[in-house]
Amino acid sequence: MSEVSIKVTLAGRTYPLTVKSEEEAGIRSAEQSIEESIQVFQQNYAVKDKQDLLAMAALQVTARQQAKKEVERVVERVVETVEVPVDHSAALLQLEEKLNSYLA
Repeated sequence: MSEVSIKVTLAGRTYPLTVKSEEEAGIRSAEQSIEESIQVFQQNYAVKDKQDLLAMAALQVTARQQAKKEVERVVERVVETVEVPVDHSAALLQLEEKLNSYLA
């Protein structure tokens, strides 16, 4: 697990980070997602301050993450309470894949 130094740019500011090499792709993906959210907010609202846009994007990302966690908790509770015959396991795997695709 080697570490790499990277620079992440959010709302026009650059932040140097040291991350595990296997985490870099996730960090880059998060950076891109946040920047895209900032651009959408900037296009749709009369907000000019980049820090306000960053705060709005952070709120949006966090709300989505919390909603996803809640859905996962509900699915876990359903799975824990339902007894499934072995012959339906393939169908459950397909259902789980569909649920995961909606959460992504």
